[in-house]
Amino acid sequence: MNSAPLLKVKAAALLELRRREQDAPTWFDSYARPNQRPPGGDWRTWLILAGRGWGKTRTGAEWLRSQRETAPRMAIIAPTFADARDTCVEGESGLRAICREGEITKWNRSLGELEFSSGARVKLFSGDQPDRLRGPQHYAIWFDELAAFKYAQQAWDMAMFGLRLGDNPRAIVTTTPRPVPLIRRLLTDATTHVTKGSTYDNRANLAPAFFAEIVSRYEGTRLGRQELEAELLEDVEGALWTRTNLEENRVVNCPDPVTIVIGVDPKVNAGADSETGIVVAAAGSDGKYYVLDDASINDVPERWARQVVSTYHKWKADRIIVERNQGGDMVAAMLRAVDAHLPITEVYATKGKYTRAEPVSALYEQGRVKHVGAFPKLEDQLCTWMPGEDSPDRLDALVWAVTNLTGRVTSYVDFV
Repeated sequence: MNSAPLLKVKAAALLELRRREQDAPTWFDSYARPNQRPPGGDWRTWLILAGRGWGKTRTGAEWLRSQRETAPRMAIIAPTFADARDTCVEGESGLRAICREGEITKWNRSLGELEFSSGARVKLFSGDQPDRLRGPQHYAIWFDELAAFKYAQQAWDMAMFGLRLGDNPRAIVTTTPRPVPLIRRLLTDATTHVTKGSTYDNRANLAPAFFAEIVSRYEGTRLGRQELEAELLEDVEGALWTRTNLEENRVVNCPDPVTIVIGVDPKVNAGADSETGIVVAAAGSDGKYYVLDDASINDVPERWARQVVSTYHKWKADRIIVERNQGGDMVAAMLRAVDAHLPITEVYATKGKYTRAEPVSALYEQGRVKHVGAFPKLEDQLCTWMPGEDSPDRLDALVWAVTNLTGRVTSYVDFV
């Protein structure tokens, strides 16, 4: 008996089944909220400003997936390469999680290169390396957490020069809002479609414990209004730093650093609602001071000690400045357990936080302190801290570092 006709029928049926599966609505098609669906109209940038847990990653991934038949070359750009890989591709709501079996045929996590069964390719880029975006051309781009990029404007500009393929090249931006100049400009651009949303929009899909513990703690606070309700908050009246001043003092490099120090505000109590502030600053050959890095971490002493030491070696720093008020001898001992030869200066705060911070903010006003790139979490603390409040960790670490560079530390114990 000739089985060829039967095999042809089965093959045809299988192809038809696969076609129906591909054409069938996905879970997202059926359950996505209206503001998660691509807008109509003639837009070039879809800007989604939304709070934590709103579904920004899922929306960005679904939009990029929907372009796979018409956009042969696409890009994902996140604050770091690891963010693009771990969140946008491999995360719970990333591309690999939302795509059907067989839709992704290749994924090279070390190179950050993904290929769909349609032949469309996706390349991952880091927002802190904008020069890598020179040259590549794309039909579509997904920017994730654009407001947190170290070099937001530079990365945006380089990417836009390359967004030039096809009849209608477009970009989607999924980000928690911060009042950085690029976000402000996109909000007023006629080619931008803006979608806003809060954490509460997606409450049905979030763990009750998240609302009971996290949301209730920050609800109504300035941080909560930004991170949960996605409000674009401007400067706080009475704060020692302003967004405008930080933007005026933003640069792309430090000219010939003479001295590099690392300010550390240690987290001694593992259960405390704080971080270990780790901020790198340098004295430049031009007589100005430069903030080079914010490596702050929320972790147990053993791990933040390793973070301090690795940051010290990464920047080839000259000295580590550690506040002695919290932890006493324990802080230096923790660091020495990781590297016995660290040059450590232990500073002891004999004056109030405002008295220590005000001279540093004055240096900013004089244009004598520059930020090499952007440090969103640090800058949020600078621009929201009010004198009289407990000063946050990153701010304290910055103040100790810059104060040491200026030679104004008046109470310290030096260990080499």
